[in-house]
Amino acid sequence: MKLTVVGAGNVGATVAECVARMDIVQNIALVDINEGVAQGKALDLMEAAPIHGFDTVIEGGADYAITKGSDVTVITAGLPRKPGMSRDDLLAKNAEIVSSVTRSVVDQSPDTTIIVVSNPLDVMTYVAYMESGFPSQRVMGMAGILDTARYRAFLKMELGVSVRDINAMLLGGHGDSMTPLPRFTTVGSQPVTDLIDEARLDEIITRTKKGGGEIVGLMGTSAWYAPGAGAAEMVEAIVKDSKRVLPCAAWVTGQYGLEDMFIGVPVKLGRGGVEEIVELDLNDKETADMKASGEHVREVIGAYENLKAQA
Repeated sequence: MKLTVVGAGNVGATVAECVARMDIVQNIALVDINEGVAQGKALDLMEAAPIHGFDTVIEGGADYAITKGSDVTVITAGLPRKPGMSRDDLLAKNAEIVSSVTRSVVDQSPDTTIIVVSNPLDVMTYVAYMESGFPSQRVMGMAGILDTARYRAFLKMELGVSVRDINAMLLGGHGDSMTPLPRFTTVGSQPVTDLIDEARLDEIITRTKKGGGEIVGLMGTSAWYAPGAGAAEMVEAIVKDSKRVLPCAAWVTGQYGLEDMFIGVPVKLGRGGVEEIVELDLNDKETADMKASGEHVREVIGAYENLKAQA
């Protein structure tokens, strides 16, 4: 199996490192417009192999020829968020970058499965889907895993329990419009609503929604450890054909009352990509929240389509 990671910045390098340490693919191609950065990080990772004990071969460069025959491709290329910027502010420039990257990837690996990490996530996944011409099952976005991980991390901080015992699910668009599901959050066998009062839980959910912005405010740039690990978890599920149920941005065709967009939903991930969308039984409020999130994603898709028409 072979993985390509496009973008050798912080997120892309973290994806490559996480997957290499899993030792689940034979080769990783790390591609970046800055050839020296891609080659340098690939070499640095190879020199870490004897310490971590992995045999994955990592090659870096600017030429997409090194990506040929990739089974999975992770696209992290794009401008990072800066203080004061929303994910949507990145729309025009990153749509141009993701379009170009997708065409180059498909040219070398027509059978690859694409995972998009670039922001604004839901719409960049749509861009990759339209440019690739792939079946929707083979294009997806990494968002829900990251959002859910942040939520679980904040719950761990609050309750002082192991993250392994916290099960949670967040749906909807990536960012402020995500749909929280406290009813589906448990700690061990206990509902989180029995452990944290409603007001405090709302504060934790709000922090989760603004989790990316909180890190941008602290560091002056976007996060990379958690996003990179989230994308690597998706790669692992596909490569191992494990059929894991994970929240990802997937193409909906009526599920949750939404259609013709990529939005965060629980999916079964395997060698075929998104093999099934799992529909949870939402209550009226959760359904309304999901609809509102879908409307936001639809607005940004419309903005992208307008920009494309004007080009």
